Amino acid sequence: MLSSLLPPEVAVAEVFGDPEDAVLLPGEEAVIARAVEKRQREYTTTRHLARTALAQLGLPPVAIGTGGNREPLWPAGIVGSMTHCRGYRAAAVARFGGGGGAGRADAGVEDRAAGVVGLGIDAEPHAPLPEGVLDTIARPDEGPGLAALAAERPQVRWDRLVFCAKESVYKAWFPVAQRWLGFGEASVEFVPDEEIVATPGILAASGTFSARILQSGAPITQMTGRWAIESGLVLTAVTL
Repeated sequence: MLSSLLPPEVAVAEVFGDPEDAVLLPGEEAVIARAVEKRQREYTTTRHLARTALAQLGLPPVAIGTGGNREPLWPAGIVGSMTHCRGYRAAAVARFGGGGGAGRADAGVEDRAAGVVGLGIDAEPHAPLPEGVLDTIARPDEGPGLAALAAERPQVRWDRLVFCAKESVYKAWFPVAQRWLGFGEASVEFVPDEEIVATPGILAASGTFSARILQSGAPITQMTGRWAIESGLVLTAVTL
């Protein structure tokens, strides 16, 4: 599913559930040693999928550590992103396309224009956000557009899509900018594709979205991505 939202140079691995052969490598276990079993399964499976995706690029299995802001630490020359939600896990990786190191905050415009320098993916259940959450993640300027979309296509949970899109924006942003980006510092706008398929209990829809980064001094001010609703999930992806 996710590969349809990403360019061909991005390797993707995804599963519904937790494979029995998913294991952690030395250096990864300590991060979740005290976590609950559910979190351990999610962490193990996403690392397993990341190695599966890296193998598609011809790379050997490596441990994928965790940084101080809980970001994955990819091998040199690789950019990537991981996501998990109830019943679904995925990872996406690509060879860094710039002239420096992956995610370098000081990379120049020429570096960033050379290829893939950042990835962000996210998956969420296609269900309403908990009450009050939308007010904390959406900006006032996003309200009219979301209301219009909800009136035109009420089958789509646009509130959940806002959350999912901003998560993928942040995941693509952080390795490049090396600083926090709050929900209120990105304004997203969605454009649905023409076709929407709705049958009892099943909805399939897709489209694009754009994000304006409103943080002062931001090294990136615009992002674009794709979104899809399939198999009860909301999926978003950003490629820089």
